[in-house]
Amino acid sequence: MPKVSVLTPLYNTNPSFLKEMIESILNQTFKDFEFLLLNDSPENKELKKIVESYNDRRIIYLENEKNLGISKSRNKLLELAKGEYIAIFDHDDISLPERLEKQVDFLDKNPGTGIVGTNFIKYSSKRVHRNPEKNKDIKRNLVTRGCIVAHSTVMVRKSVLIENNVRWREEYSPCEDYMLFSELIDKTMFCNIQQPLIIYRDHKDNTSHRYSEIMLDKSELIKNILHKNYPYFASGSSNNAYSYVFGFIPFIKKEQYGNRVKYLLFGKIPLLKVIK
Repeated sequence: MPKVSVLTPLYNTNPSFLKEMIESILNQTFKDFEFLLLNDSPENKELKKIVESYNDRRIIYLENEKNLGISKSRNKLLELAKGEYIAIFDHDDISLPERLEKQVDFLDKNPGTGIVGTNFIKYSSKRVHRNPEKNKDIKRNLVTRGCIVAHSTVMVRKSVLIENNVRWREEYSPCEDYMLFSELIDKTMFCNIQQPLIIYRDHKDNTSHRYSEIMLDKSELIKNILHKNYPYFASGSSNNAYSYVFGFIPFIKKEQYGNRVKYLLFGKIPLLKVIK
């Protein structure tokens, strides 16, 4: 049985993006995985030809008989996965070579953690996008800010999803990832590795661009649910963020706890305190 199942739904994927995505997984330093690709645009035969052109026994190509949508496709892949760990990966992103190795190592060493994401690099700007590292900060920010775990960077223990009967929920699409993480807040620990291990391709056909208004609406709906379920996070929340020089040097850190905001130079030297 493979240690990891990499799960990737396809939908009319740009052929060049698809090739880069596949090769980024096949070139991982960690080798004990299966790679499940599910075509949710079965009329697009070019995708099948591209996937099957890679002569690698770890690749498993699948097709839906008809379009099911992203959530149902992800759930179908989950049910088929044999790995202990599930690596979520979108069809147009790029995994850096040590992505799987570092996430497997982290989960092996931290049995209480069920979700581990990473920082990522935006393809268009080459800038590193950082999310909170620690469990408590991730959960506070999920409640108060939104989905600050980058879905395509995540590795999850399959047992956490199966034993708690948590799945991607179609009714919250295109924020099904945010809802998935929200349902796991009281069921497992979270971490974001503070290293970019994914290159996120930000382009006009991204779901976040095509369905921006719907995403905003669903995100606010989920946030309202979380405020009711976790009022202690909402009322005494920590909303921490860095401003960076040259895109990567931490300069001014903002720490917010409820109505109190503190600014720190280089994250340590107090500059200003504000009570809103």
